[in-house]
Amino acid sequence: MNYAVIAAGEGSRLVEEGIKLPKPLVELAGTPLIKRLIDIFIRNNAESISIIVNEEMTSVQEYINRINIPVPLHLVIKSTPGSMHSFFELSPYLKKGKFCLTTVDTIFREKDFSNFIRCFENNSTDEGMMAVTDFVDDEKPLYVSVDEATMTINGFFDTTDGSYKYISGGIYCLTPKAIDTLNSCMKEGIVRMRNYQRKLISDNLKLKAYPFNKIIDVDHAEDILKAEQFLNDK
Repeated sequence: MNYAVIAAGEGSRLVEEGIKLPKPLVELAGTPLIKRLIDIFIRNNAESISIIVNEEMTSVQEYINRINIPVPLHLVIKSTPGSMHSFFELSPYLKKGKFCLTTVDTIFREKDFSNFIRCFENNSTDEGMMAVTDFVDDEKPLYVSVDEATMTINGFFDTTDGSYKYISGGIYCLTPKAIDTLNSCMKEGIVRMRNYQRKLISDNLKLKAYPFNKIIDVDHAEDILKAEQFLNDK
């Protein structure tokens, strides 16, 4: 499995709340967010790891360049307007075989993640598998409509009337076919990751939802403590 991390955001809300470290270097129980992900990927059959950071994150660039791991580590340094464009910059490293993409601030239990990866690795029919959760603690959640019998995803929505059980967890397992859709989005001027996900549906890719008990995004200073408590609560 090839892994990729979007870590190019500015983390402006954390800065405003007094967190001086760039988001990828914010620590949970003493481990920087980016190192936590790298370690988890290595333990889950990583063939390569690709990371994008923005041009201003010199301390993050230096930190990543010092990491020694047993698989190829690709570092892309580029400031982008959003997650979808960051994904596009990483895509040259993701064209061979299945891959998993996530953002640096997405916090999950490793056991849930490992089961998710194994499920996708062993799946020979679906072209994508998205992590979802019914735990909603997001300022702008993306609601996911699924067929409860098969967990097939049939839509992504910005709002809900209460009929959607899940929201997107921000972890995407995909096949190279999804990069064709990404390239189409870039040509069409689509700029948001959630609109890319909608385009996957309209392009008739077979997507399944994989439920996680809980996923937390570290967007605010208080989320750091929440994430640590979540990971400590076995």
